[in-house]
Amino acid sequence: MRSLLERSGLAGEVDSAGTIAYHVGEAPDTRSQAAAAARGYDLSPLRGREVTEDDLERFDHVWVMDRGHLNRLRARYGDRPNVRLFLEATAPEGVRAREVPDPYAGDAAGFERVLDLIEAGCRAAVQRWSADSAADAGADG
Repeated sequence: MRSLLERSGLAGEVDSAGTIAYHVGEAPDTRSQAAAAARGYDLSPLRGREVTEDDLERFDHVWVMDRGHLNRLRARYGDRPNVRLFLEATAPEGVRAREVPDPYAGDAAGFERVLDLIEAGCRAAVQRWSADSAADAGADG
């Protein structure tokens, strides 16, 4: 998402957090890092952290990968309109999945599939925001 925002000229803060404190302080899974590196993303500086209520207040969009994450956040913090399933919120064209699967227990191909889904969702969101930004600029001019 960060690289797409930069390339599109849009500003935004992007962060990542888990709904359970399993891997707080740890780097991403080595398989995830390898898959991302093959596509030009460096995940090595990232460290796991748990979502906080401040995140839900601060960010316009809090996207979760699956219904389990969504239900966890709802149970902890109540129903928030800015907390949505990632693929439902971004609605990437040609993607039929509504949840991003957890690849942790699988093989490297699972991490590739997850990246495919995340990239598609991020592209769809940035395209929508770019179109909105262009429309706003036209309305102002």
